[in-house]
Amino acid sequence: MPVLKFRVYWEEDDSVYRDIVIKPDQTFLQFHEAILKSYEFDSKHKAVFFRSNDRWQRGREILLENDDRPRQAKPLMMNDTKIAAAVRDPSQKFIYLYDFVKNWTFQLELIGVTKEESHKLEYPACIRKEGLAPSQYGTKGLVNDKLVEMEEKYDLGGEDVNQEGFGEEGEPSESGMEDDQDEYGGNE
Repeated sequence: MPVLKFRVYWEEDDSVYRDIVIKPDQTFLQFHEAILKSYEFDSKHKAVFFRSNDRWQRGREILLENDDRPRQAKPLMMNDTKIAAAVRDPSQKFIYLYDFVKNWTFQLELIGVTKEESHKLEYPACIRKEGLAPSQYGTKGLVNDKLVEMEEKYDLGGEDVNQEGFGEEGEPSESGMEDDQDEYGGNE
């Protein structure tokens, strides 16, 4: 069975993307879950795919859940719609919108078709990650942990920054010697 390879760009920064491979008989619900997993997002919010053209205009919707809003064209449902049903050309594009409050927007582009699937992968699968994914709810945990670790190691932002005996320039030192030394510690 052939495998479709999509590049999923974060709309805010196209240097941040994920390559996801998926079989044509898999659903948009599976694609939705693979995108969230690849960007380390939770699955607590609503989402929608839009079929798109080369100018990234939004076309027919593929909804996660029906919202009964009136539309020109009846929307498709993610759990019922197979990927193959929406792919019309070799460079097919989709827009994926997640969390309607935060408006996380991703641009999806079909970038390749492989004739045979790999038996080493469980489809859909993220096979490439480029760039640091945006943080869904603020500061990225990994970055935050590193900053906390650095603060503890070097005591940055502590209560008393002068604990090590370093004073401000021009302050008298604890040894009683005033400003009578040059910048290298020698006497003038």
